[in-house]
Amino acid sequence: MFEGRPDRDDEIVLVGRSNVGKSTIMRELTGHSVPTGQKPGVTREPNHFDWASQSFMFTDLPGFGFMSGVEGEHREAIQTDIVHYIEDNAESILAAVLVVDGKSVIDIIDRHSDRGEIPHDVEMYHFLEELGIPTVVAVNKMDKVDDNDDRLNDLCDRLGLFPPWQQWDEDVIAPITAKAGRIDSLRTALQHHIRAAKRDELLQFVTA
Repeated sequence: MFEGRPDRDDEIVLVGRSNVGKSTIMRELTGHSVPTGQKPGVTREPNHFDWASQSFMFTDLPGFGFMSGVEGEHREAIQTDIVHYIEDNAESILAAVLVVDGKSVIDIIDRHSDRGEIPHDVEMYHFLEELGIPTVVAVNKMDKVDDNDDRLNDLCDRLGLFPPWQQWDEDVIAPITAKAGRIDSLRTALQHHIRAAKRDELLQFVTA
């Protein structure tokens, strides 16, 4: 089980498969470097970033799903720890950011579905929904996607959201390219959820 969570009342968590850009998004949101790398699974423990002035933090959770060079048993243990962390801290989580790779997410979801499995990304989205945690799906690496609208509509369909995706672009679907610093849609969605929680004093942390 993950240990050493800072004593903060509120947080925004980043979740998603390995190597989808969570740590890069964390860096863009906080302005500070966190461990990143080309090798999946660089983040094995939560990375927390908090501020002394407010009882608030961002948390970059480890990647789930397949990780090259990581044994299946260890992958499952990490995923179990992620689920327990979210369950244990659900009341403190103002919003979750489910990060997916815009280029590969549909293929990955369909591959698992074709095998009769529940895809991890879909399972995580509905898990967060069941806990009542407002969730933004940050569709990263959109610079590598040609058919943007079709891809985002397909993702909505896989998540059980009615297309077109534009009806969800204020608070659920956020197409971004974190590596290039283009995360304005994510900031807008997080601002929406912070206002909905009546925590306007935290808007400073999601404003560029």
